[in-house]
Amino acid sequence: MVPPLALDIDGTLTTPTGRIDPRAFELLPAWDAPIVFATGKAFPYPVALAHFLGREETVIAENGGVAHVEGETAIVGDPDAARAVVEAFRERGGEVGWGDGDTVNRWRETEVALSPDADADLLREVAAAVDDVEVVDTGYAYHVKSTAVSKGRALGVVADALGVGPASFVAVGDSENDVSTFEVAGESYAVANADDAARGAADAVLDEGFMDGTVSVLDGLRERAE
Repeated sequence: MVPPLALDIDGTLTTPTGRIDPRAFELLPAWDAPIVFATGKAFPYPVALAHFLGREETVIAENGGVAHVEGETAIVGDPDAARAVVEAFRERGGEVGWGDGDTVNRWRETEVALSPDADADLLREVAAAVDDVEVVDTGYAYHVKSTAVSKGRALGVVADALGVGPASFVAVGDSENDVSTFEVAGESYAVANADDAARGAADAVLDEGFMDGTVSVLDGLRERAE
């Protein structure tokens, strides 16, 4: 039997240009074990991906701030503290950076995401003055979130609801926000485009990047299960 998967999305199921790699639609619908899509994006994004893949909507969003499994949604973290940090950042001249319409944050429930062009030094300085708030750099955004929130903690919640242990999961990811997932999963892989934090936490760093790396993991797991 193939193992359950905990898969990041950006940088892991995508092409280098940020598109969902079409191989996800070939390989993931038939995976004969649970798949958890674990992302820093707002809740609707991984739900939509699961829906269009024909998978159960088993997702972790907002870096662990939202977990959805078996039709139940758990919201974790203090969004007010994160929003207060961003407001103070703005008052000191910082910009969130997404422009008018900001769909990046429109549906976000537990954190605030800022453009990778935002002033990271200023943002971290402002966040450091607030208890239990941190800034996480995913390479695609700076996320201001509660320190009580992580993908790894959320994976424990999801695994418990599914009746399996977190250590039964194989995780694939590419950035700092995947470190906590790697720490609780039984087996973890960083794709070749991963940042230093993910590389240091993973059991193995792949030779291939983006979806190429994820495909190599899936192929290896299938061969092992045969």
